[in-house]
Amino acid sequence: MTAYLIRHPAKDAREDVLLEDPALTLHFDAGWAIFTDQGGICFAVPSGQGAHIQRMDEEPPQPQDKEP
Repeated sequence: MTAYLIRHPAKDAREDVLLEDPALTLHFDAGWAIFTDQGGICFAVPSGQGAHIQRMDEEPPQPQDKEP
């Protein structure tokens, strides 16, 4: 599942936000980080806010080696 963690600078005392959605996408436009899903824009962060955006997708399961 696609997931992003948005962390705000400590001095701003804002809560971190975790966005998760299989259809979640991120693009940047006119100084904004814009998250969209199937319904359109669902979250936006201005670049001047100093937030850090980190992709947090779950790792897909790795196939295990089978013994012959």
